[in-house]
Amino acid sequence: MLKKIGILDQSSITEGSGPREALQTTTKLAIEADRLGYHRFWVSEHHSSKALAHSSPEVLLAHLGANTSKIRLGSGGIMLPHYSAYKVAENFMLLEALYPDRIDLGVGRAPGGRPLSTRALQEGRYNSSDPYPQQIVDLIAYLNDAVPSDHRFAGLSVSPSVDTVPELWLLGSSGGTARLAAQAGASYAFAQFFGTPGGAEATEFYHDNFEPSLMSPTSKSLAAITVVCADTQEEAERLASSSDLFFLAMYKGMEMPYLPSVKTATEYPYTPYDREQIAATRAYRVIGTPDQVKARLIELADEYNTDELMIVSSIHDLDARLKSIRLVAEAFGLGNEQAEPAEAQVQS
Repeated sequence: MLKKIGILDQSSITEGSGPREALQTTTKLAIEADRLGYHRFWVSEHHSSKALAHSSPEVLLAHLGANTSKIRLGSGGIMLPHYSAYKVAENFMLLEALYPDRIDLGVGRAPGGRPLSTRALQEGRYNSSDPYPQQIVDLIAYLNDAVPSDHRFAGLSVSPSVDTVPELWLLGSSGGTARLAAQAGASYAFAQFFGTPGGAEATEFYHDNFEPSLMSPTSKSLAAITVVCADTQEEAERLASSSDLFFLAMYKGMEMPYLPSVKTATEYPYTPYDREQIAATRAYRVIGTPDQVKARLIELADEYNTDELMIVSSIHDLDARLKSIRLVAEAFGLGNEQAEPAEAQVQS
């Protein structure tokens, strides 16, 4: 049964605005998600992107922590092969010390950008093998102050040393990541919003093969789903047209420098092939009224055998986006607080 819902935000730069406004929007969304009773709020990592406003989740999470009080905050995720696992552990233990029992460390092996940015991030480092599996092993040891005596860095500890650790999540859209998460005893998040099939099977394999670890005695999974919710089906589909065009352009190898407005999206000269591609992509999305969205999300939670989902909502208009997450929260009864909707008195 679906019990928890979170939000993944990518800090999209919308048509007619810039990166500062995108970061302010992310902060407002986090504040509102905190007020509404959402369980987690994650931010992503992307490099050399004109359409996404940030590349350092750990920096943004420190800011979001200062502007929220209860919601779990995390990376969705840190692209670990670019970095030292030790430095990632230090960064997130610092966040954990600042915001105890509220930090999630989501990691992935994808580059989060094009080959040029990957080369720049990994300049001076070359390794013909895949470092990611060993990095996960090291990360668990560092986070738990459990570096074995025969480790290449035996005696190493992480500062600050506090009595709680972040939750470790492995993010992926394949069975390979599910296998690694099960072996490592970490939690597993499937990126269904990528439109990749096989998520239910990958999640089932993860649960069936999970090995308890220092991170968790039991398996824990979630799936991230694209969701657009509005008062009517027609309005939800209209709002979804922005991301339809954005991802269509990406599919065709054309990078848009922003998330287009509904006006731009509806006036675009789509070919019959374009419309077929959009229809295929929408099969992986949840778009509709609160009742329709609730029913479909419950179905997906059952399909993925999880009690937790994360929603991704690329909506151009901020008010419509805030309304979308409010409607979902009301549909599920996430929180019954009587505070006024947050207009984000953002701390600097």
